[in-house]
Amino acid sequence: MSLSPATPFFMNFAPKSSRKQTAHEWLDYLRESNGLGGILAKTEDLAKLKSSLGKALEKVDLGHLSSKIEAGWRSGSQDELFLLVNSASIATRLQQNLPSLINELGKLGLTCSAIKVKVRPAATQWEVKPRASDTQHQKPKGFNAIAKKSWEELLDKLAPESDLRKTVEKLLQRKPK
Repeated sequence: MSLSPATPFFMNFAPKSSRKQTAHEWLDYLRESNGLGGILAKTEDLAKLKSSLGKALEKVDLGHLSSKIEAGWRSGSQDELFLLVNSASIATRLQQNLPSLINELGKLGLTCSAIKVKVRPAATQWEVKPRASDTQHQKPKGFNAIAKKSWEELLDKLAPESDLRKTVEKLLQRKPK
């Protein structure tokens, strides 16, 4: 089969998708997608949880702490809430109000049997700085006066033909470089 320039030639390609898809269509795509749908669902659940927790905190007069709390369900359990906070004082305030908080969350339709509060480990405030340069590191200069005297006293106590005496003598004869 020969094709002439005048013969129309069509291939079996799917039509190009329009770039003018709306946000709603993309949201539908994310919900239907196997991998992304699960992530989106979890993100939406956490957003609802954060909102409900904020409302419950307001009811027990702790609404000002809402921005300082990260919430999530304990892994493997959908009825045990896990709260991560920055300081022990916030954790203590929450611990004192857990029964009221669980009650308020129940009124908002969130089934919660227990809440675990944990303090997030603080970042270290110190830093390790490297040495300015290796030239500042000084080599040892040999024995100080006290160490030299101790070695000499040991030398006097050793037998004249012992291997240890010969080794100590070599040690004392070396001069620092």
